[in-house]
Amino acid sequence: MLMLLVTAHEFGHFIAARRNGVEVEEFGIGFPPRAIAWRKVKDKWRLLKKSEWEKAPGEGTIISLNWLPIGGFCQMKGESAAETTKGSFGKASFWRKTKILFAGVMMNWFVAFVIFTVLAWAGMPHFIENQFQIDSDIRTISISDVTVSNIMNGSPAAQAGLRDGDVLVSMRTTNVEDLNRTYIHSVDDVLKYDEEHAGQSIYITYERGGDTTMVETKLNEAGAEYILGATISGEAVYQSTWSAPIVGLGVTAQLTGETFKGVGQMIVNLFSGAIKQVSPNEEVRADGSNELKQAGDSVSGPVGIVGVLFPKVAQSGGRNLAYLVALISVSLACMNVLPIPALDGGRWLLIAIYKLLKKKLTKETEEKIVSRAFMVILAIALIVTILDITRIVG
Repeated sequence: MLMLLVTAHEFGHFIAARRNGVEVEEFGIGFPPRAIAWRKVKDKWRLLKKSEWEKAPGEGTIISLNWLPIGGFCQMKGESAAETTKGSFGKASFWRKTKILFAGVMMNWFVAFVIFTVLAWAGMPHFIENQFQIDSDIRTISISDVTVSNIMNGSPAAQAGLRDGDVLVSMRTTNVEDLNRTYIHSVDDVLKYDEEHAGQSIYITYERGGDTTMVETKLNEAGAEYILGATISGEAVYQSTWSAPIVGLGVTAQLTGETFKGVGQMIVNLFSGAIKQVSPNEEVRADGSNELKQAGDSVSGPVGIVGVLFPKVAQSGGRNLAYLVALISVSLACMNVLPIPALDGGRWLLIAIYKLLKKKLTKETEEKIVSRAFMVILAIALIVTILDITRIVG
């Protein structure tokens, strides 16, 4: 899944490059060494022999499948901004370069939008507070039993004889069968019913050990510490119909904002924590250590995602796994927007600065800046990987 998300990102670059007159020498799925390759010769795709990989006849893009399943790549002609050869990335106008560089980011946001739209229609789990939804087009459904636990002494739930693990079936104001009955499909159903009938006597139907029982109890008033007096749990998802694309777009935008917010907080914690470590005050140093720990805990690399996040989320169902994939796609988009020279946003910023200064960005200068930034990214990736392994082993 991670490889597919990275490949989708590179496919965005591929489409934008082709549409803006930049030749793509090779589009690869996975990283070399190559396993198999095709090339378009005389308007027909032809499987290349291994001897033809480096000197394939005719013109056109090589499409390759590679042995290392860790992403993908889009190798354009003349990727240096100083390149002047026709059909090269360097020869393209600043606006065309902008579209090509940010096409991968847009593709990752688009993938997230599609996944969230499908989830909104099929059943969207909520993992963040006040997650975006259209209240007029929402239906809450439970994908697990709604149960009670942590029943408080003397509470309406205790007086009704409820026990931990009882499954709530329905709630109503009379004991007449099927009259004013509210069936319990989610935690929200219980909370809403309690609020609407606070201070009233109600009848609760619950299931215990395969037997169904109806009991009477009186709910506390609305201003009381609690109304029912029990913890209600049950996994719910939220379905939309006509608003599914709007919800998909809204959740993508919301998570994009939360991701940038998280990155900003991580940077603040990192620098603040590092500065506090040199303080002579022991309490300040302890606070700094806590901030550094928060910065470390807030990031995870491929090892952490594959070794920790995916197994846990996969066990809880396909919806949650799809949500995680969409979230990672949003994260890839956000990371590539950051002004780091080795990433799309940084490369664009570098080109833009030299254009504003009306100076020529030489190939040597660009390679020096990008390579140094790439080394920093590799160092950060190594640290994150070590943290991930520590979490798994620990």
